[in-house]
Amino acid sequence: MKQIWWKEAVAYQIYPRSFFDYNNDGIGNLKGITSKLDYLKDLGIDVIWICPMYKSPNDDNGYDISDYKDIM
Repeated sequence: MKQIWWKEAVAYQIYPRSFFDYNNDGIGNLKGITSKLDYLKDLGIDVIWICPMYKSPNDDNGYDISDYKDIM
């Protein structure tokens, strides 16, 4: 029987604003996530789920998107 990869995968959810701040402006960012991919792989993480990181007034922790084309 064919094994379905996601049934055995280890997933890790990332909230970008607090994960890793690559440029030291106080807010985590995409570069911070990509700079830690090797670390996540070493932990045995197979899948990452990235929370929204669109431009936002942050009234709802980033889920209140103000521009769907701009990311933080």
